[in-house]
Amino acid sequence: MTSAARDRYARIGLALCAFYFMPTNYGIATWCYCISGLLDAFDGHAARILNQSTKFGAMLDQLTDRCGTLGLLMVLSTFYPRFLFLFQLSTVVDVAGHWIHVQASLMQGKTSHKFIDAAENPIMNLYYTSKPILFFFCLCNEMFYCLLYLLYFTEGPMFLGFGLFRVLLYVSAPFSIIKSGITLLHMYLASINLGGMDVVERNGNIKSD
Repeated sequence: MTSAARDRYARIGLALCAFYFMPTNYGIATWCYCISGLLDAFDGHAARILNQSTKFGAMLDQLTDRCGTLGLLMVLSTFYPRFLFLFQLSTVVDVAGHWIHVQASLMQGKTSHKFIDAAENPIMNLYYTSKPILFFFCLCNEMFYCLLYLLYFTEGPMFLGFGLFRVLLYVSAPFSIIKSGITLLHMYLASINLGGMDVVERNGNIKSD
C-alpha cells in the first residue's frame, strides 16, 4: 500500500471517529474531523510528488470530502433544528454541484474535474488553478461549519467580551456563502456543457441518418 493510500484510508477512519463522537465529545470529534480535513490537503500533493496518483484515489478523495461535510451537517441539523432547511439546501448544493461537475468533466474527456480552461469560465479557472485561493475557500467553508458545531458546546476563549469561535464564525461566513455560489456555478456550467454534448450527439445522429 502506498503512503498516499494510507493517508486516504486514515482520513476515512478519522472521519468515522469524528461522526461517532460528534454528539457527545466535541473535543475528540473536532480533532478527528480537522485532522481528516488537513490530510486532504497533503495526501493529494504527496501522491503527485511521489507519482502515486490514481483515478480511484481521486474519486475516494471526492467521496470523503462530500461524506465528511454531509456527516457534520447531519449533526448540525439536530443541534439547530430551526435551520434544518438551510442545512438541507447546503447538502443538496454541495453533493449535486460536485457530482454533475465531475460527471460532465469525465464525459468531456478531462482527466480531472479541476482542469478548467480559462475560455470556459474565468472564475472557475482562477478557483481551480490558484491553489491558495482554492485552499482558502475550502478552509473557510469547513471552518464555518466546524465553528457552528463548536458553538453548540462552547464560545471558546473570550476576548473583550466576545467569544473567539463566534467571531471566527462571522468572519468565515461570507466566504462559505461565496463557495456555495461557486458550487452553484459548477452546476450551471456542467449543465450547459452536458446540453452542448447532447446537441452535438443529436446532430451527429441526424447526419448519419
